[in-house]
Amino acid sequence: MREMEQEKVNGNKEPCAEASSYRCSACHGDEDWGPGHPLRGRSKSRSLSAAPVLASAREFRRTRSLHGPCPVTTFGPKACVLQNPQTIMHIQDPASQRLTWNKSPKSVLVIKKIRDASLLQPFKELCAYLMEENNMVVYVEKKVLEDPALLSDDHFGPVKRKFCTFREDYDDISNQIDLIICLGGDGTLLYASSLFQGSVPPVMAFHLGSLGFLTPFNFENFQSQVTQVIQGNAAVVLRSRLKVRVVKEPRGKKVAVPNGISENGVLAVGKQAVQYQVLNEVVIDRGPSSYLSNVDVYLDGHLITTVQGDGVIVSTPTGSTAYAAAAGASMIHPNVPAIMVTPICPHSLSFRPIVVPAGVELKIMLSPEARNTAWVSFDGRKRQEIRHGDSISITTSCYPLPSICVRDPVSDWFESLAQCLHWNVRKKQAHFPEDEEDADAEGGEEQAGS
Repeated sequence: MREMEQEKVNGNKEPCAEASSYRCSACHGDEDWGPGHPLRGRSKSRSLSAAPVLASAREFRRTRSLHGPCPVTTFGPKACVLQNPQTIMHIQDPASQRLTWNKSPKSVLVIKKIRDASLLQPFKELCAYLMEENNMVVYVEKKVLEDPALLSDDHFGPVKRKFCTFREDYDDISNQIDLIICLGGDGTLLYASSLFQGSVPPVMAFHLGSLGFLTPFNFENFQSQVTQVIQGNAAVVLRSRLKVRVVKEPRGKKVAVPNGISENGVLAVGKQAVQYQVLNEVVIDRGPSSYLSNVDVYLDGHLITTVQGDGVIVSTPTGSTAYAAAAGASMIHPNVPAIMVTPICPHSLSFRPIVVPAGVELKIMLSPEARNTAWVSFDGRKRQEIRHGDSISITTSCYPLPSICVRDPVSDWFESLAQCLHWNVRKKQAHFPEDEEDADAEGGEEQAGS
């Protein structure tokens, strides 16, 4: 077993919105794309792209955005919508999102649910298949190989020695992985998302856990499915993520920091900031306090409401089937460009779950009148306390998670609802016997005649 050398973390090279421009091919001719950047941060990347399905715009007016049929943008002889080249993220029409490779994938990250003996045999079979049949470099987390059952397996030794290992929060593997394969439940895919704070490689998730909203593949015929993905013959759904920035006020004496964080052009003195990429949701709650949480919610700089209650959930469409659904929110397909704001047991019963456009920026702070602090977590991880003066900024990330589908984004999503939630399952109403139907019909005719 060889240890992966720790690499320097690349600087944030997140493309600014001004760098990209977009024009609908159906309305404005060919699309104009601004100067691109490598998805993986290197010129020789094996990245994911969604190959468009070529079709005549006259036959089917469809953009490559998330908004479905292209709307008419001219109104009368002289009015039109001002074209705005500043965008957050472009996702193609779901019907045209197909996996393709610029180069054949060579490195794969296998994520396995820890402390689950039932996954040991599938893990061994998958890793042996990737190495021996496909000649791929396999990365696994170091603590996965520390399982006593793997350490004592002599037959798995030759395969185990070929692994590249890494440690979370210590090793950066963001520029070394071409494909991710998850074995377990939805938590494995959420963990995979947390490992990549920039561009995420394609993710193939096998359902071997308790829930399967995000894990559509069955492991029984994994060889043919993995081969199909490696060859680039699969549909993908681009699951949007949230870019979350937490800025905290210094506690105690304020000291000017030379490399302080600039907010709105003003140098922040002594402030500390950290950024996360979130796939499911950001949860702000009252923590261990017995008082209601009291937080202000701003949308693009405007105060829209003060949430009094147990807390508030800000989620992606992917997260709409998680905590948000349990709190009474609607379930939204991952291809819908939106951010959901869902209160948790609000004191004001008129505050219902709302859906806002994906391009807005939400900012959440403790209200000046708040009696206690609040707590925040990101996909159930990195839980921390929020005090007066701290802020949480949330917007849609330009780095979605490309999740590989078994069939297509729509079929897979409804299949997950049916399997995980037994969606729309009820005892069907019994039909009337034919003699009763005839009797009812005759009775209706007699009433009509009288």
